[in-house]
Amino acid sequence: MKIVIIDYGAGNIKSIQFAFKRLGYDAILSNNPEEIKAADKVIFPGVGEASSAMQMLKESTLDALIPTLTQPVLGICLGMQLLCKATEEGNTTGLGIFDVQVKRFENTVKVPQMGWNTISDLKSDLFKGIKNQEFMYLVHSYYAENCNEAIATTNYGLAYASALQKDNFYGVQFHPEKSSIAGEEILKNFLNL
Repeated sequence: MKIVIIDYGAGNIKSIQFAFKRLGYDAILSNNPEEIKAADKVIFPGVGEASSAMQMLKESTLDALIPTLTQPVLGICLGMQLLCKATEEGNTTGLGIFDVQVKRFENTVKVPQMGWNTISDLKSDLFKGIKNQEFMYLVHSYYAENCNEAIATTNYGLAYASALQKDNFYGVQFHPEKSSIAGEEILKNFLNL
């Protein structure tokens, strides 16, 4: 199985590569459109700030490529947020796969949300064998609003979409590669889609 992690300069790439290595797979880092198109599974990571990450995607023309992919694609953290319509972070237009806005947490909660929190309302094969209220590791100041495309929710001052799905596109706000055994199970489920 050919797994490609999109390399566009805004990724938490090493920890994702190690997570796949633990599962017995080699994940290739690439920003080559042909290599990305030829992958069986694509990981779209992201750490950092949305507007600069989007700028890097545009400079490499990956912003045009990603929405055309037909194999399973998994956006992680900022990767998931960039798959959304728009984000308040840097007032950035996203790739528009998910018809949802990304907003900043209110000052009523500590920002960023950093650490373990539960996921619930699980609705996808991505969560096969994962129990409701399982703990996942999160680090983020912005969240996708709860919506029809939500396949998991998390509560942090309000209920938000901690995972999204539309067609072959999946997104998780949490870091499966840092979420212990349950996170590895989610990555395994993604590979089995």
